[in-house]
Amino acid sequence: MSLADRVRFPEFLSRTMTAEQAAALIPHGVNVGMSGFTGAGYPKALPQAIAQHAKSEHAAGRPYKINVWTGASTAAEMDGALAEAGALGQRLPFNTDPTCRARINAGEIDFIDMHLSHVAQHAWFGFLGPMSVAVVEVLGVTEDGRLIPSTAVGNNKTWLEIADKVILEVNTKPPAKMEGMHDIYYGTAIPPRRVPIALTHADDRIGEPYLRVDPAKVVAVVETHKGDRDNVFAQPDANSNLIAASIIDFLAHEMKMGRLPKEMLPIQSGVGNVANAVLAGLLTGPFENLLGFTEVLQDGMLDLLRAGKMSRASATSISLSGSAYRDFEENIDFYRERIILRPQEISNHPELVRRLGVIAMNSMIEADIYGNINSTHVMGTGMMNGIGGSGDFARNGYLSFFVTPSVAKGGKISCIVPMCSHVDHTEHDTQIIVTEQGLADLRGLSPRKRAQVIIDRCAHPDFRPQLQDYFDRAQRQGALHTPHILGEALSWHQRFVETGDMRA
Repeated sequence: MSLADRVRFPEFLSRTMTAEQAAALIPHGVNVGMSGFTGAGYPKALPQAIAQHAKSEHAAGRPYKINVWTGASTAAEMDGALAEAGALGQRLPFNTDPTCRARINAGEIDFIDMHLSHVAQHAWFGFLGPMSVAVVEVLGVTEDGRLIPSTAVGNNKTWLEIADKVILEVNTKPPAKMEGMHDIYYGTAIPPRRVPIALTHADDRIGEPYLRVDPAKVVAVVETHKGDRDNVFAQPDANSNLIAASIIDFLAHEMKMGRLPKEMLPIQSGVGNVANAVLAGLLTGPFENLLGFTEVLQDGMLDLLRAGKMSRASATSISLSGSAYRDFEENIDFYRERIILRPQEISNHPELVRRLGVIAMNSMIEADIYGNINSTHVMGTGMMNGIGGSGDFARNGYLSFFVTPSVAKGGKISCIVPMCSHVDHTEHDTQIIVTEQGLADLRGLSPRKRAQVIIDRCAHPDFRPQLQDYFDRAQRQGALHTPHILGEALSWHQRFVETGDMRA
């Protein structure tokens, strides 16, 4: 399919240029909004051209860096290329690229870690400064100039609205039959003019299939023909399967006790092997007519849709393995009727998460014995990826799970510690912690009772005696509501930094 087949608006066809020509339109020091959410829908050609432009400028002794805002993570060909070229001054709100991560932790890139539901509205409020250019991947343009969204919607609606100029990357690789899959809601407003969002079921459609753009803003159209990042999801390991089994058993018990309706509530699942193991468990579990209301639709939800276990799935991004993506392409007519892609200001909206009663499942780096959660920092200082959408769902979900294996680094690190080295989700936001050792239901428990349940049910046997000893001594010291020995609370992390092992 040619570019003319995808771009049915003649005015935009006349603005077609190479990625190198378009990159030259982006000056040093500006804020640039780029599409992309969890390795999907990111621009493929412009970042490469910008990286080369930055290298040329640096070689000529001129500064060149831009500030890049996205929906979430992208891929090595975007974040990695820009970071390697020294072209990133600021980055928000989420990153998974190792090259970019290294530059962030070296202090070479100013990284702003944000709740994903906050990004669009903070940009709208003007908190982040003006946006000079938006670079947005689309699948095509209609006859009247509306944009057909790609495999991720993310913050694209907002970028197109607030940017001074727009560069469109028209990707002819994803199937054109995705047209009609999207639901772009234009009813949000800045306070005090906000009104309730009329979405009462996870599969409601409340918007329109297209993104809008002022044609006068579009300064360049660049053609690409390249797929998204090929996500590699390993088969769930034994620990992932144990975690999944605990969650499935818990959900069945909650339904039996009448605390969950028989038709189940919408499911949100983070990205990764544990998440896919949980979704695989739902595939063989006793639950029917499931609904997804999540950020990223990955392989496991496709399996549920295909098997008829899940009737509809709402997300802001499709991030799949190569085999799952081929299935998506080959059966696009089937999936178009069952998948709804929305802006992340809807997919991650805290009020909607609470209204719909979403069951949230997210990963963590570590939890402490009182239920505080660290999702972002290794040993309290090294940024891993970012908080992402976990906070949007954890505080507002009907049920909220945080999951992790109980140990890391071959057993040298305990993922259950006396005190978290960094806190992203406080004890007040944490309902249920799950490791391969078991499940700790913290609902309705005071701090001391939470601590004992977490130690007994979630800690690895190699670390359980150490945790129990710490907790017992903290209580004997006459500590008050939340017992701690302040001089020892972070000693496990310090011991690992000094010796490479948390074990005493």
